Amino acid sequence: MLYIGKAKNLRARLANYFQPLRSIAPRTQRMLMLAARLDWTVVATDTEALVLEHTWITEFQPPFNVQFKDDKTYPYLAVTLGDEAPRLMITRNERIRGARYFGPYPKVWLVKEMTALLQQAFPIRTCNDSDYRRAMSSGRPCLAGQIGRCAGPCSGTVTTEVHRARVEQLVSFLSGADDQVRRELSAAMILAADEQRFEDAAKLRDQREALDHVMERNSAALSMSLDADVFGLKSDELSAAAHQFIIRGGRIRGERSWLVDVELDDSPAVLLEQVLQSAYEGSSDVPPVVLTSVLPENLEALEDALRARRPRGGRVRIQVPERGDKAQVLSRAQLNAGENLLRHKMKRAADMTSRTDALAELQKYLGLAEAPLRIEGIDVSHLHGTSVVASLVVFEDAIAAKSAYRKYRIEHTTDDTDSIAQVMSRRATQLLQQQEKPSESVGRYRDRPQLFLIDGGMPQVNAAARALSEAGVRDIAVVGVAKRLEELWLPDDPFPVVLPRASEALFLVQRIRDEAHRFALTFQRQRRSAAISSQLAEIPGLGTKRVQALLKHFGSVSRLRDATAEEIGAAPGIGSQLAAQIRQHLQHVRETRVARQDEARAKLEPGQNA
Repeated sequence: MLYIGKAKNLRARLANYFQPLRSIAPRTQRMLMLAARLDWTVVATDTEALVLEHTWITEFQPPFNVQFKDDKTYPYLAVTLGDEAPRLMITRNERIRGARYFGPYPKVWLVKEMTALLQQAFPIRTCNDSDYRRAMSSGRPCLAGQIGRCAGPCSGTVTTEVHRARVEQLVSFLSGADDQVRRELSAAMILAADEQRFEDAAKLRDQREALDHVMERNSAALSMSLDADVFGLKSDELSAAAHQFIIRGGRIRGERSWLVDVELDDSPAVLLEQVLQSAYEGSSDVPPVVLTSVLPENLEALEDALRARRPRGGRVRIQVPERGDKAQVLSRAQLNAGENLLRHKMKRAADMTSRTDALAELQKYLGLAEAPLRIEGIDVSHLHGTSVVASLVVFEDAIAAKSAYRKYRIEHTTDDTDSIAQVMSRRATQLLQQQEKPSESVGRYRDRPQLFLIDGGMPQVNAAARALSEAGVRDIAVVGVAKRLEELWLPDDPFPVVLPRASEALFLVQRIRDEAHRFALTFQRQRRSAAISSQLAEIPGLGTKRVQALLKHFGSVSRLRDATAEEIGAAPGIGSQLAAQIRQHLQHVRETRVARQDEARAKLEPGQNA
């Protein structure tokens, strides 16, 4: 490991390294010449990133890191429960016997301010052992006791039992089980503001904000007694990625990621069982707790097998956390698994050998005369038969050529097969124009593909092939991809072509299909938003700004359509009378759309599917 760093924007951070070497510092030049790969881990907050960065730099000692080389550690709040009269202290020592730790925290001044605040809410001992013994022998309280910051167990003002009860309240508060102090601060702040004691109210506000910062949840540092492994899993039809966080002593001590092959009909439970078996193969480092997103198949048998690997035995529990810090760490593992899967797919898509193999395999399995160097993928998207649109995405040399993407509006159609036929007819017309007048054809959109990839099965493929043939285009292959089994359907062929699960050709087909679906869905949502904006603009008193504010308030078109008149009236700038008009207008639009759908269904021939 050469270097560990953190960044809010990874793209911007890495862009600093992709420059001419002569413009980069010599130290950075040496690091780039030695680097072989890049990995990243996603966390929730800046605090998590800072603490995790410190933990790994201290553990792995990367040669190109400057920070934390002096082995500094972050401060903790510790409560010495092993003492006769427990004390609250700020420490960097993680090995105090019998102490309960909270943190770590990246800002020392914030911990000191919070300690002073906690002393006011929970007046417990903060003095060191020598001052405590001196007060015990003299019977006189220390300075903290004299100014009211300590209840005085050393001088006998309160008994050690009463003092320990207050300590337990403090521990409960720091553990997140009780936010009474924060509520009291808020109430006192509001009271001070009402009484026009604004300076006191400002101090109380600052104290509450400090409390919020210190109590910020940090999933990179859990309970000091927690030993667990956390497994996140993300998968698609062909592959899955697993990400493991190794937690020992409440800290993330390591992580690793790997890929898992996905067989047909593999459920997440089956995949997770495979992940756990491979993770602990030949290893005896099995913690007592394993956290996962779903319970694996054969749960009891797997727990028994993992328990047998532990040197000292003991039960192994596989759990799915639903809330709290453990659930937050699991969500981070899930997120990193998704990032690893995306990274794998990007690397595979960018590999020149993989792309060449994919095109050669498609040529072989589909019986093409030449490799399909240009493939155009087509998909249709609609909302219950309305706002029908289609997308055309282009892959050249197995790489997306986004500048050649096109969108289609389909105003009148009966079903998906009819929509596909319309798109193919319009595309065939463009290709014929290019063939007749090549000098007037400009742009990558006019280039002739070797293969059309349709999102659909036999009906859609036959409709596309028929539209091309009727237009006089017969030298371009057409194939459809079924969603579930990833089967390829050729026109008028009763049997599909089944590509090997691990083939580069199937990976390319999946990417084209998914990209066409994404592009069509994005366009369809844009049309729906524009349509409802224009519909709302027809209502008197509802201008462009109010329409935009209304859509922003509800967050989506579907939420606005489903809202009641009272909910619409609660939006900024919308009164009850205008809300009733909006609701009535949306209801009319919905009824009109349903009537059009019924009319379209009635026109279908017997046996035809909408």
